[in-house]
This record gives sequence, structure tokens and C-alpha cells, in this order.
Amino acid sequence: MTLTRFPTSGRQRPRQGIGTRLLIANSVVIVTSVATTSVVAAIVGPPMFRRLMDEAVRPGGNDPYERAFRDATAMSVGIALAVSALTALTLSWYLSRRVHGSATALSHAASAVASGHYDIRVPPPRLGKEFDAVAAAFNKMAQQLGVVDDARRQMLADLAHEIRTPVSVLEAYMEALEDGVQRLDEATIGTLRDQTRRLTRFSIDVNALAAAERRTTSIDARWVSPKALISNAVGAFAPRYAANGVDLTSSVPGDLPALWGDPERLGQVLGNLLDNALRHTGRAGYVRVSAAVRADELSIAVCDNGVGVAKEHLPRLFDRFYRTDAARDRRHGGAGIGLSIAKALVDAHGGHIDAHSDGHGTGATFTVTLPCEGRPHQDGPTPPATDRSPTASRDSSAGSQHAC
Repeated sequence: MTLTRFPTSGRQRPRQGIGTRLLIANSVVIVTSVATTSVVAAIVGPPMFRRLMDEAVRPGGNDPYERAFRDATAMSVGIALAVSALTALTLSWYLSRRVHGSATALSHAASAVASGHYDIRVPPPRLGKEFDAVAAAFNKMAQQLGVVDDARRQMLADLAHEIRTPVSVLEAYMEALEDGVQRLDEATIGTLRDQTRRLTRFSIDVNALAAAERRTTSIDARWVSPKALISNAVGAFAPRYAANGVDLTSSVPGDLPALWGDPERLGQVLGNLLDNALRHTGRAGYVRVSAAVRADELSIAVCDNGVGVAKEHLPRLFDRFYRTDAARDRRHGGAGIGLSIAKALVDAHGGHIDAHSDGHGTGATFTVTLPCEGRPHQDGPTPPATDRSPTASRDSSAGSQHAC
């Protein structure tokens, strides 16, 4: 067996800390300053003094003065250098101690974050704006990691709950069928199909959300007519609204500018918003879809007079699996990810989506804002060159908030 021997000259040596390095660097500067000053005072001072004395007095009578000058120079330079060295070493020690303490605290905090303790924070070292910026960035990173970890835990819990309910129903019916308690009639078959469809729909929604958030969803962009886009979405949901006794209308000008986007994905966004509005609007309620242009952006609003949303829930409406009323949403079949999918798809088109409500019983308005013709999203496909001008008269008074 052959042993390979590595040269010891390449062995790593323990690296010194920043405090030690600063102290060594300042010490080298001080020693160099002392040596330079001493050499200059010893070599330049006496000859210069001798020349001046030779000009003023007779030759040979300047030895006592030269010794006095040399002693005085040595004493004054020595005292000055000693005071300077002591001051420099004290300041260097203090600065090195502060920097070392800050670096050590940051290292311990990073180790704690790596171990899963996201509540740790680093105090500002107050050594300059750069060091304070590093500490602030670390604290923000730890906070965001904590939020992400909490969201991950909540998502796993919600996933388990969503899967457990239909699986429990399926298991109960299977046991009842095996024991002969339940017969395989039309009602039983319908229940089993409903639960399997619920699982299938849930898996499709989760996969769509994951693909949209990873931006792996293919965006087949082309010029899209907003009026046709909204008309198709409203027409597809009209039978469901009529069956639930909810009035669905749209108000869309015919001269809106074209959109550069994927009609299928944008239709999915409107479909999720219309589905959400239907589930939260009672019988004899209404849902209005409107569109308007402001500057270079087109806003599409879905407004209902349903149950509304409390103000404290508005910032989290687009979070995954978030429900303002878990019991009600589960009873209506909502998994809490439709709005998350809509937000991810709108973000992929370079737009943004907002929600507004004055509280319970006041209804809610969801507004999708997308760039109009001439403003394609920088991450999306580039639209072809066109010499057509928008036919819409830009309504500068139209805002992103639409009234029902």
C-alpha cells in the first residue's frame, strides 16, 4: 500500500482575529515612526546645529552646546514619542476591542441563526455607518428567516389539515362499506367522488401555486384585448353565479389599450377572483367587474357586496393558506391559495394586486393593475415592434380603487 505524504509547508496556520491584526498594524506604524524620528534626530540634528554654531562663534567652542542640544533633542523627542506611542496604543487597543467584540457577537448570532434560533438580534456596534449597516442587514435577515420558517410550519399544518379531511371521509366510507353498514348506492358514490375531486383539485392548486411562485409557469405572451379577456371570464362564471342567486355584471369600455400578456394566465387570475367573490357573497348579492386606465397602467377591479374583510386581515389575504374565517372557507371548499396563485401570476406579468374593504358586511374590492401597451414587463417576453397607437383615451382621473 502506498502512502501519499503531503508537504508540511502547506499546512494551514490559525488565522489571527481582526483585533490582533489591527493591533499589530498600529504597532508596526508606531515602531517605524519611532525609528524614523530617532534616526532623523541623530543624523540631521547635530550637523545642522554645528553649522549654525560655526557661523555664530569661533571654531572649537561649540562642543558643550552640541552636547546640550543632543541631550535636549533626545529628551524632547523621546518624551514626544513615548506620549504618541502610548496614545496610539491605547486608541488601537480600544478600537481593536470594539471591532473584536462586534465581530464576535455577529459570529455567535450567525451560529444561532444557523441552528434555527431566528429571534436573536445583533446590537449596533456604533463603529461607523458601514458596521451599523451590516448589523441592521443581519437583523433584517434573521427576522425574515423567522417569518419564512413560521410560514413553512403553518403551510405544512394547513396541508396536513386539507388532506386529512377528505382522506378521513374516504376512510370512514370504506370501512362502512366493508362492514356492510353503508351500501354502494348513488349517494355514497357521489360522496366518494366529491372527496376525490377535492383532493385532485387541491393537488392541482398546490402545484399551480408552486409553479407560479418559482416563475416556472410558461407565459405565452401576446397582445390581449382587456374587454375580451373580462367578457370570457364573466361568461364562464355566469352559470355558477346564476345558480347561487348572485348577480354578476361587467362594465368595460370598448376602447381600452391592449395588454401584452398570457390570456390563459390572466384568465386564471380573473377566475380565481370571481370564484373568491362568489364564495363570500350571499344569495341576492352582486359582483361587479370594471376596468379603467390611468397613465400607462390598466386596472381591473372585482367588487362585491359580500361579507367583507376586517382591516387586520387585509395585509395577509394573499398569503398561502390564509383564511379570514377558516370554518366558513372550508365549508365552501376553499383551500386558501386561490389569491396566492393570482398574486404570483400577476407578479409574473409585472403588475400588482391589491385588496380593499371597510370591514365586515361592507364587501371587498380586488384590483389587478397591469402595464398597458408600450410598457412590457422587463422579465417577460418583449412585445414585437408595432406602429399602432392605443385607441383608448387615457383617463387620468381613474384610480386603482373602483367603487361598486
